[in-house]
Amino acid sequence: MLMAANGIWRASAQSPARGTALPVGKTVRIKAPLGLPPVPIPADNPPTADSIALGRRLYYDPQLSVDGTISCASCHAPQFAFADEHPVSFGVSKKTGNRHAPTVINSAYNPLQFWDGRAPSLEEQAKGPMTNPVEMAHSLDGVVQRLQADPKYAALFRKAWGKDPIEIDLVAKSIASFERTVIAGDSPFDRFYYGHDEKALSPAAQRGLKIFLDPKKADCEVCHTIGKTSALFTDNKFHNLGVGADTRGNLNDVGRFSQTKNDADMGCFKTPTLRNLAHRAPYMHDGSFPTVKDALAHYIGGGNANDHLDKQIHALDFLTFDERNDLLQFLDALNGKLPANIGPPPDLAAAPVSAQKTTKTSAK
Repeated sequence: MLMAANGIWRASAQSPARGTALPVGKTVRIKAPLGLPPVPIPADNPPTADSIALGRRLYYDPQLSVDGTISCASCHAPQFAFADEHPVSFGVSKKTGNRHAPTVINSAYNPLQFWDGRAPSLEEQAKGPMTNPVEMAHSLDGVVQRLQADPKYAALFRKAWGKDPIEIDLVAKSIASFERTVIAGDSPFDRFYYGHDEKALSPAAQRGLKIFLDPKKADCEVCHTIGKTSALFTDNKFHNLGVGADTRGNLNDVGRFSQTKNDADMGCFKTPTLRNLAHRAPYMHDGSFPTVKDALAHYIGGGNANDHLDKQIHALDFLTFDERNDLLQFLDALNGKLPANIGPPPDLAAAPVSAQKTTKTSAK
């Protein structure tokens, strides 16, 4: 697989375990755009054209839910930058959880999945919503039985995996292979910073970049990292920002602590990427901020005080209004290009959205 070392992705010598199912087609290369490192690929799930196509179909198919109403795309929709327009998503029977659906974009680069990091891979993450009672509310056996009963899927799995009957691991692997193609780079920032195109960023965005990087100014880069050759805009770590803390410092969600039971992880959540930020409102793990400007205001105020607030969080109220606007202009410049053929297959296409939601990050 590919491992991260000092911010650089490199191939490891790890091989798939004996007996592990591998796709039968020719492995394809997922090309990373300008500004992104090579896409990490697990040794036991090399992508092929057929496994990616199968995963794309599964991603958009509501048959994975118990009542046939909810797909992966219901909560991670392409028209909302593969996130959700609602603070929390609606599952079967309109049930809701308590966390905002994170974007799938560039999730291939996350060593741990979900806001609390409870899944070690995209493959394991794909199984979670299927059995979550407020999401798809199905069983893994039930998903397999439904897909196996569909002649179209039986044929597609044989073509991609050379196996019969269908297995849940192959379902998850296919979805994960598709999700690894949902990557965005080549933004105005990338063309300026890595492509050396001085005209790619507006003067305001260039000033915002300096504020973003400056330890004496916003110092956003301390968590939303920018490397010498690529930028994920996340440190892939977990931090307590005070989001969800009341006036007494009580937290309504323990976050990463639920997985580690380590007191230092109380109220900590995974740092999300800032790429393609503009079109995936609302923001934060609970969807509590309607706009990027609202999220920035949280940092300006130094977060909500609680006993576990990250030491890196401090008030930024010294930033002038012009500096804040420049910072927002820079964040707007992180919207990159998505690849073609990541929308729903024609026969699974959702009803057209009357007006694609966009959330302006500018201070206007």
